[in-house]
Amino acid sequence: MHERADILVIGLGAMGSATLYQLAKRGLKAVGLDRFAPPHMMGSSHGETRITRQAVGEGRDYVPLVLDSHRIWRELEAETSDQLLNPCGLVVMAPGIGETSHHGKPDFVARSIAAARDFGIAHEVIDGQEVAHRFPQFLNLEGNEKAYYEPGGGYVFPERCIKAQLTRAEQIGAVIRTGVEVLSLAQTGSVVRAETSSGTFEAAQVVVTAGAWNAHLLGAPFDRLLTVKRQVLHWYELEDTSAYRANAPVFIWMHGATDVDYLYGFPPLPGDRRLKVATEQYETSTTADTIDRTVDPTESAKMYSKHVKGRLAGATPRVAHAAACLYTVTPDRGFIIDRHPEQDRVHVVSACSGHGFKHSAGIGNLVAGMVTDGRSSIDATPFSVSRFS
Repeated sequence: MHERADILVIGLGAMGSATLYQLAKRGLKAVGLDRFAPPHMMGSSHGETRITRQAVGEGRDYVPLVLDSHRIWRELEAETSDQLLNPCGLVVMAPGIGETSHHGKPDFVARSIAAARDFGIAHEVIDGQEVAHRFPQFLNLEGNEKAYYEPGGGYVFPERCIKAQLTRAEQIGAVIRTGVEVLSLAQTGSVVRAETSSGTFEAAQVVVTAGAWNAHLLGAPFDRLLTVKRQVLHWYELEDTSAYRANAPVFIWMHGATDVDYLYGFPPLPGDRRLKVATEQYETSTTADTIDRTVDPTESAKMYSKHVKGRLAGATPRVAHAAACLYTVTPDRGFIIDRHPEQDRVHVVSACSGHGFKHSAGIGNLVAGMVTDGRSSIDATPFSVSRFS
């Protein structure tokens, strides 16, 4: 096979599906490649639900991306009649006394509050006593916790979002090739050539959104900037769902001072008696091809005893399901959205560092604007690869 396109998108997970959709909307001949059949469970964009929060404690540079994502998901919902976003509310809370650092940032709650104020995002600042009063799912609070409540936060359905964007992309002219592994990329003059397991693809520009496979495919300097971390998602059986009312929020609960004193979770889906929770780890690296995708029961037992027990109403240690996924992380845990420093027709979207899905639709729009017009209404400078040099 030898195929040509205006633009080639490599990897069709969160970022790739969004980018392909936005390129197709702009009328370009865009071809998307994926070695699997998205949505799938081999990368970072699965697991039923992903938290979305508009006031991003990681930094104000991210807020325009998530606001644009919410707009795009609402448009897609109207086009597809499928629910993609559930704004059930969000609680972010941390100890009320002492210094804290979470997600690599000091005082994450205060940073979230500041972002909400800067961008006019509806929110409340409450304490642990008020959290316990409003949301009986949370147990054994001290009462003096500092908490940020965002009524417009909640969760998105990642598999649905990917499917909706790929479906719409195809409907308006994009071409999707699945089961195609990209083996190498090379730019010669004004053409980028991708050698794949199914032949050669050529395009005037390429967007690489291959997630945990990016470092291997792109080479220097990305092979030293991107590391892959295995993360585990756990679903515990609920003995009683009465504490999880219709307004039960998603949550990020930083119950200690450091990154390891942390869990996040979701209310049970309608009709479900499972509680999905997770934490994060950044100590042990892996690769997309060598990750252990099997979750040992001891991992779920440790998660329950360290983070869940005595904190979440009705949660039992009985594991209904568990799954592994991948974070691709930069040294500063920020994104990379930029041209390849040595191949100016190769655009790199990577390293979402565990907080990417909520931004993905907006990133697709941003990248499509950069590729087609050379500019975007959202400033991508903070995500430049040059910051690491």
